[in-house]
Amino acid sequence: MSNAPIIGHCINGQVQDASERFSDVFNPATGEVQARVALAELATVDQAVAAAKAAFPAWADQSSLRRARVMFKFKELLDQHHDELAEIICREHGKVFSDAKGEVVRGIEIVEFACGAPSLLKSDFSDNIGGGIDNWNLRQPLGVCAGITPFNFPVMVPLWMIPMALVTGNCFILKPSERDPSASLLMARLLKQAGLPDGVFNVVQGDKLAVDALLQHKDVEAISFVGSTPIAEYIYQQGTANGKRVQALGGAKNHMIVMPDADLDQAADALIGAAYGSAGERCMAISIAVVVGDVGQKLIDKLLPRIDSLKVGNGMNKDSDMGPLVTAMHKAKVEGYIEQGVKEGAKLIVDGRTFKVPGAENGFFVGATLFDDVSPDMTIYKEEIFGPVLGIVHVADFAAAVELINAHEFGNGVSCFTSDGGIARAFARSIKVGMVGINVPIPVPMAWHSFGGWKRSLFGDHHAYGEEGLRFYSRYKSVMQRWPDSIAKGAEFSMPTAK
Repeated sequence: MSNAPIIGHCINGQVQDASERFSDVFNPATGEVQARVALAELATVDQAVAAAKAAFPAWADQSSLRRARVMFKFKELLDQHHDELAEIICREHGKVFSDAKGEVVRGIEIVEFACGAPSLLKSDFSDNIGGGIDNWNLRQPLGVCAGITPFNFPVMVPLWMIPMALVTGNCFILKPSERDPSASLLMARLLKQAGLPDGVFNVVQGDKLAVDALLQHKDVEAISFVGSTPIAEYIYQQGTANGKRVQALGGAKNHMIVMPDADLDQAADALIGAAYGSAGERCMAISIAVVVGDVGQKLIDKLLPRIDSLKVGNGMNKDSDMGPLVTAMHKAKVEGYIEQGVKEGAKLIVDGRTFKVPGAENGFFVGATLFDDVSPDMTIYKEEIFGPVLGIVHVADFAAAVELINAHEFGNGVSCFTSDGGIARAFARSIKVGMVGINVPIPVPMAWHSFGGWKRSLFGDHHAYGEEGLRFYSRYKSVMQRWPDSIAKGAEFSMPTAK
């Protein structure tokens, strides 16, 4: 579709769309090409890094208050353009409008947290630790940082990174997903309008070539990534091999334990929203229900009418509960997992492969899918499907449920529905997962906490945003000083100690 609009890069405050290579951007609800995105060559990445490097000294020298004021204005502009951003998400990703609006709000909350930079970046001071010496610490910026973000949250996940990097004094290059890239350019325009100097924030559209160029570039100090585990591991290995600080959040297989004492209506409502919201394209989606004792059939009886009543359609239709998957390729991948589940012996209760939306037969829709009798050796249990597929696993007791979850290679998110405070406490303390919900199906931490999993769901030492994000995007420095009138005469050869 050669006459489709071009989505380009934003480098040094200017949008440019010249490129030798392009990729199609689809409307997932119709299957039609709606735009083409420019794919960066090495020279484009070099240009973006050079712009960021040139802007860094002046931006790093700004006070934290000045940088926070830009964030205050950026937050105000995001509020004004809230619905516009949500509509872009609906058009390019496919999620429903209400969900897209929620994504924008969660991103704005990170900006609000970053506005507190003058307080958050305060250092500690120790007066007269001995011998007339004072000791204090600083957190200083790293330099040029880059973020590589996924298709499922084209606004929220970039906003996990951008405010944290900028208020700590870094310059930032965003490489968004080529599947839904338009929101990145709107955010770049709003940052410039908020008073951010040119070059401090840049957008490079692209594919693996751009990712590898950022990983290998000598002037990029840190890389933040959110996506699937194989790519997260690759990003971490390549980035650290090239001397960079890396924060790489990977995949998930999130479980929800349903105890016999749980309110089954509440549990069923939670599973429907957490498994099928955003068509399952969330790293925090619940994809496995672990039912304890004899509650399995009772829970299924609650789920089936809720699945039947789901409204699936175009995300711009404000009555829809669930939209399409992002691309035809991803649709085929999810359907392949469903077929594999059948082959391996899981009981397919609801088959979403047969689902069609009238008038949108070419859209990338997969209906809500439900498996029973899933076992830990099955592919649909072990791997992240990233689609509207929920599996049910039966266990005898709570201890077996915890053992099952702790044995999984992923440790991103988990939930337990129970009315027993003792079970809830034991669950929170014993489960080997980074984000835990008790009667909360999607326990995404608020902006002033931090997001991240355990095991093969996170590569690197820092979780995203919150105080962990500030630490990731800054370098700790300790300073000790004393003045000549307190320095004893003569050389000292023993280890200095407090006096």
